[in-house]
Amino acid sequence: MSNVPNQNAEDGPVMAADGTPLKRSLARALRRQKSRALLLIAPLLIFVLVTFIIPIGSMLFRSVENDIVANTLPNAVRQLAGWDATSGEIPSEAVYQAMYYDLFVAVEAKRHTRLGSRLNYEKSGISSLFRQSGRKVDDLAKDATKALEKALPAFKDGETWYALMNAGNDEADTGLLSAMRGRIGRLNDSSASAKMDFAPSAQMADALPLTTRSYTEWAVYEATEEQRDPATRDPWELVPLALLQELKTADLSGLSGPRADLLKQAQAVQFDIPAFSRVFTDIDPEWATPGPWETLQTHSSKYTAGYFLNAIDAQKTPEGIAWQPEDKQILLKLFGRTLIMSLVITGSCILLGYPVAWLLANLPTAKANLLMILVLLPFWTSLLVRTSAWKVMLQQQGVINDVLVWLGLVDDANRLIMINNQFGTIVAMTHILLPFMILPMYSVMQTVPPTYLRAAKSLGATNWTAFWRVYFPQSIPGIGAGSILVFILSIGYYITPEIVGGTKGVFISNRIAYHISSSLNWGLAAALGSILLAVVLLLYWCYDRIVGIDNVKLG
Repeated sequence: MSNVPNQNAEDGPVMAADGTPLKRSLARALRRQKSRALLLIAPLLIFVLVTFIIPIGSMLFRSVENDIVANTLPNAVRQLAGWDATSGEIPSEAVYQAMYYDLFVAVEAKRHTRLGSRLNYEKSGISSLFRQSGRKVDDLAKDATKALEKALPAFKDGETWYALMNAGNDEADTGLLSAMRGRIGRLNDSSASAKMDFAPSAQMADALPLTTRSYTEWAVYEATEEQRDPATRDPWELVPLALLQELKTADLSGLSGPRADLLKQAQAVQFDIPAFSRVFTDIDPEWATPGPWETLQTHSSKYTAGYFLNAIDAQKTPEGIAWQPEDKQILLKLFGRTLIMSLVITGSCILLGYPVAWLLANLPTAKANLLMILVLLPFWTSLLVRTSAWKVMLQQQGVINDVLVWLGLVDDANRLIMINNQFGTIVAMTHILLPFMILPMYSVMQTVPPTYLRAAKSLGATNWTAFWRVYFPQSIPGIGAGSILVFILSIGYYITPEIVGGTKGVFISNRIAYHISSSLNWGLAAALGSILLAVVLLLYWCYDRIVGIDNVKLG
């Protein structure tokens, strides 16, 4: 038995004790170790993926996403693609017609206000134009429905429409049905894949394409969004309008049977359909100007850089990129203010935190522990409580002004204004972020041997020279770590500037919060957040190139 391994080594691969090749056995053992390690860190990986990677990815996507215009007005967008916005003329009648049919469906789905809000970010006032148009866009369709049903009462019955449009045993236009499922799904952010018995007739789609499309659109919406059977329901008033419009020029020679008889009777109905451009102009004269159409065309692409342009006080126009009016240019100032005030807060924390950290590192252990408690005690107190305390202390009738007046340093009639401005934000945030500067510096200073200073002094150096040339360089890694922590935390701070900053002491983060919670301009908020993230990464890269991230130590 003892000669078996040697024999294997001479004749082939080295074998393990269980008879498998040693190389395969080792690979299997390594895979087990890696799998075990992966399982151990899997909860952390999932947590980071769900709470960090996916939200950042979603933010970056939202900063360029712009499919609401194309999803809400698909036919109008296609028609507008051939319009020259710089010509100064209004679009063609085909554009107005496509706009009418798209807007009608958007109103039924209650999506026109959402579209108006999106475009209002680019052109003020267009939101009210869409709301007003939504209230009146069905007037023409109602008149057409009344005229058709008055002449042919059979069209009051939903089953008549269903029998007219459903393929039944005839050939079905499955492509049209699939397209309308996609259209309704994109409009309502749903799958629109609910099962339904209806399939549009291919024969009707050839003879009356607009009517068939409108009915199929309604049938899909009725079955998928309302969960109702279209066979027994009356269609939108849009369908009779489309039918009367197409019957004026439709060739019905290819149809036969009851379906053809009914359509020929409907062809005799007298109803004058006005030009759709006049319909829109009657709703609001603004539609007779190029303005709203320019906005629609400019922002109709599915992905846009418009949010990023808005984030730097610019905008996308038919002529190209242009700056916002001066009274609307506030975001670049906010970016600059955020960076400058974050640097001031970081500098204040260094000036105040360095002596404290030095004391902590050089005092006897008992006294250092007592001082450490004083540093950590505010750190353990609620952020909101600390910020509210500063709001009370810094106001004109607050504790600090009362003390200054009592000492005679300030006249009672001229109390200092220290709140609702940049000074208040800097003071409050310096206090709140000071532990983040002290702790890294203290951890690094603890590792500096005191014998170095004594050796420098024994060689003739003064206290200042020994500190500056021996002690300070060794404490720089702690300053670097604290500076990165404080600067990155302050650049994205929200609560404290909101409470004590007023209008002049808020950061760009407050503007992001405003667009998320108040204006609901999530695209602009995502663009601002993306720029802020890029600035932080750029500063981090600069810090690594200049100082070196390897020199940053937390202890």
